[in-house]
Amino acid sequence: MSKKQILQKRFDKLEKHYIAIKEYKLLIDDLLNEQNIYDQFTFNTLKPEKRAILDAYLKRFASIQDFLGVKVFSLLLEVAGIPSSKMSEVLSNIEKENIIDSLENWIELRDIRNELEHDYPEELQDALEDLKYCVDNFEQLENYYLNSLNFFKKYL
Repeated sequence: MSKKQILQKRFDKLEKHYIAIKEYKLLIDDLLNEQNIYDQFTFNTLKPEKRAILDAYLKRFASIQDFLGVKVFSLLLEVAGIPSSKMSEVLSNIEKENIIDSLENWIELRDIRNELEHDYPEELQDALEDLKYCVDNFEQLENYYLNSLNFFKKYL
């Protein structure tokens, strides 16, 4: 299988995550119109199915961010003929190609993802702040995905 075919399969998988996260984002927007889900008391009184929407959103958010960074960016550069051996070079080149807006923003997204994925905050307020960050930065993650996809389409 060629690198382009592998990358296409990865984008096909990413598309499923993207479609799902967009749906969850709309549901969260509806929830936010009804109540402040970032308030500890309100959050604690949410019905389980509403909390499940938030959990599902965070899982998709983390999956997209992780998948782009681990499975897509370096292969994308390879397909484009841009040499990058270390992850720092990959990210630098991804920024130069305007796939991400800034390395700092990418790292911040990754750090929040890591917090949620590995060291789920012990304090509810910290967890709610991370949730808010991920919801507020949906468009940023969406742009990274769409920019990657558009960059790839130039090499098909």
